[in-house]
Amino acid sequence: MTTDTPAAVLWDMDGTLVDTEPYWMRAETELIESFGGVWTHEDALGVVGLGLWESARIFQAAGAELDADAIVDRLTNSVQQQLETDGVPWRPGARELLSELRENGVKTALVTMSVKRMAEQVAALIGFPAFDVIVTGDSVENPKPFPDAYLAAAEQLGVAASACLAIEDSVPGLASARAAGCTTVGVPHMVPLAAGHADVLWPTLEGRTLADLLGVHAASAEGIAR
Repeated sequence: MTTDTPAAVLWDMDGTLVDTEPYWMRAETELIESFGGVWTHEDALGVVGLGLWESARIFQAAGAELDADAIVDRLTNSVQQQLETDGVPWRPGARELLSELRENGVKTALVTMSVKRMAEQVAALIGFPAFDVIVTGDSVENPKPFPDAYLAAAEQLGVAASACLAIEDSVPGLASARAAGCTTVGVPHMVPLAAGHADVLWPTLEGRTLADLLGVHAASAEGIAR
């Protein structure tokens, strides 16, 4: 590693590391329809990147007659079952980039609004020890877009959040990472991102390497707009 290496690379999970957004959308649709409601694709896009308990209030307003904890459990159970039956759909280039970071001794954290049991399930299926720290939505007081999760990850790693680089696919996730002081790489998936949402936007992680991340981190440290 060099002085240009970020102190850690912090990863969002759903939509960034794994393409589980379709699993969540299926679970949400089944939930709302079970109470006689309608849940559209546009409705589903509106909760991408939000905390599960924050989203639960939206599902209640759409007709889900359950308390927030029951909604979170039901959705998580559904997505975990889909992971077991349909497999883990890795986002292009994500697993390869993560592997390169680990091979080069870069600290990593998984920073997700999913609950701990699901995050640990995904991490266990990666095939190598991928993360030093896992921070989940049920372990922080305030969800993304608040900075709590990214600040917690940096603290647990023993580094400054301002020395970290975060990879995210959603507006709330990027807002969270930037509020914590991280340099941000936005990789849009289900929801478009604008240039101002991140320090740099990449259409995909396919073909991206540690050298690319070093370039983003160095440019941010020097105050160079990219």
